[in-house]
Amino acid sequence: RQAAVTEADAQIGALIGKLPPDTTILLAGVSDVTPNAHLHVAIARGPSPDDRPYEHGFLTATSTRQEALVTITDLTATAIRLLDLPAPREVVGRPWQPGGQAPATPAETVRELADGDLASQVLREVRGPFFTVLVTVQLLFYAFAALALRRRSTRDTTDPAPTEDAPHVPEIQAFAGTSKLLRAVRIVAVVSGAIAVSTFLAQLVPWWTLPVPMLSVIVTIVGIAGLITAVAFAGPWRAHVLGPLTVVAAVTSLALLIDVMTGSKLQVNAVTGYEPVTGGRFYGFSNIAFAIYATGTVLGLAGVAQWLLDKGSSRVVVVTLCGLYGGFAVFADGWPSWGADFGGVPAFVIGLAVFLILLSGRRVSVLRLLLVGLVGAVLVGGLSVFDWLRPETQRTHLGTFVQQVIDGQAWTVVWRKFSAMIGVTVGNWSLTLLSLVALAFLFLVLARPSRWGASALGQAYRLAPTLRAGLFGALTCAFVGFLMNDSGIAIPAMALTVAVPLTLAACLRALRLATPTRPEPRSGPVAPTRSEA
Repeated sequence: RQAAVTEADAQIGALIGKLPPDTTILLAGVSDVTPNAHLHVAIARGPSPDDRPYEHGFLTATSTRQEALVTITDLTATAIRLLDLPAPREVVGRPWQPGGQAPATPAETVRELADGDLASQVLREVRGPFFTVLVTVQLLFYAFAALALRRRSTRDTTDPAPTEDAPHVPEIQAFAGTSKLLRAVRIVAVVSGAIAVSTFLAQLVPWWTLPVPMLSVIVTIVGIAGLITAVAFAGPWRAHVLGPLTVVAAVTSLALLIDVMTGSKLQVNAVTGYEPVTGGRFYGFSNIAFAIYATGTVLGLAGVAQWLLDKGSSRVVVVTLCGLYGGFAVFADGWPSWGADFGGVPAFVIGLAVFLILLSGRRVSVLRLLLVGLVGAVLVGGLSVFDWLRPETQRTHLGTFVQQVIDGQAWTVVWRKFSAMIGVTVGNWSLTLLSLVALAFLFLVLARPSRWGASALGQAYRLAPTLRAGLFGALTCAFVGFLMNDSGIAIPAMALTVAVPLTLAACLRALRLATPTRPEPRSGPVAPTRSEA
């Protein structure tokens, strides 16, 4: 293989020596020599389509918006632009452009590019097993948490009343043991709720270069989730019903917001993000990232709203502040230069509106939902038209869809996405099972009144009323997102992976606050009155 590379290099060098100095040379690898597809070399020299020279550095294109990453379809678009020919509508690529600085030496550049290919190959190996582990652990955790809550119920209702011959000690020990178990469940629930955002933050660590990649990525993700959990329990907010929930949800929202505003670096080669070799998407919010981001945003706002209300802020001010940040979060999701998310915007708008309506103390009606849905459609339509008005080489898929509407191809695209949504929902039975179990745990375990009185969720609503608005807003967003995106069941599955464990943590704290830390001692016999004596 090395000899073949040397021979090809010599042939290319001989050809370049015969060309005029201002000739643009494009070199691209277009085939694989192994069963698995790899990232290949792309080299350009000379003037670029926008007359800037291809100098020492990485290549990029508006099709990927990533340094050192272009697509094979970009090669056609680049050649057409260089030859100053009209580009047919069927050309989907974007011209290669000079990118950022590359390392000083070719060896360092090759090492960095090879690392990107290695990350992509390792991701392909670990993604399927990772989701299997994620679903399995989540299901086992829901079962364990349900048993722990049932054990509390049994302890509270079946412990015998103490007498003079049978003091309180066994009852106190049983109560303390159950309390410790529920505290442990609460900590694990917060870790579980932080797993989703940790799958992206794990890209800050080169886990794909470590031995045993599957173990490495799990340890990295769990470790980062543990750090987030430590912060969630580090301050005085841990005593509040929504304290840890708010911290984890805020980290989730802000981390993904900052990432998408700075180029979506954390989503590339993440187990819940993009896979460059497949090339489905390279920038903005993927459907899974949207589900995690939107859920974190709405739940985080619910926690902040409760804190502000507890501090005495007026409800109007609280709703306004939540609406401002929520509106910016929606804007970031749909803005072509950031999130570029077509199907997420209407779902996010409707979910956020449900949260704000309930937070304001009003009821959600069908008419209000229809009006909000219309606003969402107008918003995403406006963003799409704005994107379409930009030069064709700068458009995202939002502007491309507008052109498809003009060309009469809209129904073809809609049907293809709808078919993909049904296929994912039916074919990915593990995520479908996880979604059903998570919903069952939420409404049949947490929301169900038990022998000891109000439901765990009811106790949380009583102590932190904004949780109800946040939970219903997040669930609404997930459901609408499920209907509008081609990822199907993956959207509610990942949204519930964030929402249900964090809600469980809030419920457990609410139960703790509603339960005496120590059973009250039984009063002694009443002294006889004079008449009885």
